Amino acid sequence: MTTEHRSEPHAAFEVPVRVFGMGADGQPFFQSARATNFAIDGALLSGIEHELKVGDTIGVHFADKKVRCKVVWVINAGATQKIQAGVQLLPDQECPWKSQIPEGEASRTVDSSGQNRRRFYRHKISFPLEIRDERVNTPMRVNSTDVSGNGCYVETIYPLAKGTTLKAEIWIESEKITTSAVVRASDPGVGMGIEFIGLTDETKQRMQAHLDRLDPHSSSGLAESIKPS
Repeated sequence: MTTEHRSEPHAAFEVPVRVFGMGADGQPFFQSARATNFAIDGALLSGIEHELKVGDTIGVHFADKKVRCKVVWVINAGATQKIQAGVQLLPDQECPWKSQIPEGEASRTVDSSGQNRRRFYRHKISFPLEIRDERVNTPMRVNSTDVSGNGCYVETIYPLAKGTTLKAEIWIESEKITTSAVVRASDPGVGMGIEFIGLTDETKQRMQAHLDRLDPHSSSGLAESIKPS
């Protein structure tokens, strides 16, 4: 186990969450845990029964929202707390526990540099698509829950390797569009980030407008966010 600097605590009460990912033993896990010390960009997780490493990406299901986080420190806290881990939201994830942060706490952000910003707002909606690994030519029908005109994130226990080239079929209303794509992020036990690299700017804009119409919570078709898929 490795211990690194912990974030400044923000709240002492515990909230039940579900945690999922790939353990150090190479086996996927999905379990109940507890979250506390909430900050705008992270939290403390306790009660984890699977060994984790600093730098791992795991999923956290908080209330009705799922987010991806990076493990920034981890310790074995004994029989009661089991494994504890400090986690930090990945830059493209919206904080799901804002309501748990006491009023007046500092609103820290993961990346305040303004770098790596993408043009399109990511919609947290279910969006069907078909992807095909060009090496084996076997189609996979999946649902993304995090999608924009630039790409999407697909939840899967066994993601494809980073750099894998794909063909993706997406639908804009009744029109099917085929594009080349590439796996930009691969998080074992969690999922993979896919960038659509074959779409023209015009098609990206059309797709973004289509997603805006599909998302009942959308207020804008364009917004600044952080880090591409």
